[in-house]
Amino acid sequence: MSTDVRSILVRSARAEARRDGSRTIEAEHVLLALAGQHDTAAAQLLAEVGLTEDAIRTALNREWEQSLAVAGIAVRMGLLPEATPERGRDPHIGESTKLLLHRAMDAAPKLGGGRIGPMRILVGLLATERGRVARALEAAGVDLIALRARATEALAAGTR
Repeated sequence: MSTDVRSILVRSARAEARRDGSRTIEAEHVLLALAGQHDTAAAQLLAEVGLTEDAIRTALNREWEQSLAVAGIAVRMGLLPEATPERGRDPHIGESTKLLLHRAMDAAPKLGGGRIGPMRILVGLLATERGRVARALEAAGVDLIALRARATEALAAGTR
């Protein structure tokens, strides 16, 4: 499986966005795509802290329910119909993905000729304490700071 930024974003994360019925590829879609690339160190690190694809989807659903509850709306995600993707429309890169890519480029030394691999993307993704991914990880009981430190250490050690 190819693990460059193009395959992660254009193939895997776009497929996740389509599955959600989203018009944009956001950070949560990138997180799901990373977890789905089982043969990478980034996916293995996520799995070590319990963040499999299913666990991430559950955490994202819990985050959505909690966010709506703040607005006084009680919803159970499992009771809602599944999203219907728009035919003929490919989701485009969203703002949260652009931000995580900027953070990924700023992370650690430029390894592999400056290429962005899964671990660098994970470091960029975890470089915030705000947003849907951070709230979902909190809902899943993940220590974001510890996970970010582990990913940063792996990247600094040369893990792509």
